[in-house]
Amino acid sequence: MASTKPFTDKQYKHIYFDLDHTIWDFDKNAEETLHELYVHHKLADLGLNSADLFIATYTANNHRLWRDYHLGTITKEQLRQARFNQTFLDLGVHPDVIPAGFEDAYVQLCPTKTNLFPYAHETLSYLQGKYTLHLISNGFKESQDVKIGNTGIGKYFEHVVVSELVGVNKPDKAIFQYALDVAGAEKHESIMIGDSLEADVYGALNFGMDAIYFNPFNAEKPDDVPVQINHLRDLMMLL
Repeated sequence: MASTKPFTDKQYKHIYFDLDHTIWDFDKNAEETLHELYVHHKLADLGLNSADLFIATYTANNHRLWRDYHLGTITKEQLRQARFNQTFLDLGVHPDVIPAGFEDAYVQLCPTKTNLFPYAHETLSYLQGKYTLHLISNGFKESQDVKIGNTGIGKYFEHVVVSELVGVNKPDKAIFQYALDVAGAEKHESIMIGDSLEADVYGALNFGMDAIYFNPFNAEKPDDVPVQINHLRDLMMLL
């Protein structure tokens, strides 16, 4: 954590959270899902003898494609078409034997998983007592609704802003302005918390809103990122 000093000079009223990779543990939930699908679709019969290698290859492709989606260089359909096809191809599976419906099965199953980052409920409950909380997500609406419902975190948030419905993704300034408008909030009284430097942190900072970088794996923090946390519970000391 960069600092445990509270923001004593700020009078925040609204806190905006990212969902995937910040509250909902995307990688852990994806790993559970892919272990199940590895068995169900008999991927070992295709020569994929390591579920862990399959998952690691998918994770790298998925993270890269999501960065592209955040930046608007690919569409939702392109992301979903590419992430598993590319993974199978990277691992030497012939295009003719790539399992049909694998992406659809993943999209149906993964959002039902309920792993959150540690202390998510405790932190959100604490913050809800002091601030009005909101979500801004670049995820897809049908998946985000299931994730929020199954984990029981919807009760903490006044508004859930999904980029797919707004028509622009983070880091576009328009989605941050939309999120403030629906909440009746101002920039100076609002702060964004998320794991993506491009979408969440720089998106908010370039918009003129404060931001906290959620960095659970302790990646190197750029010098122009003012504050980071490694655990959600750190927010109870900062805010």
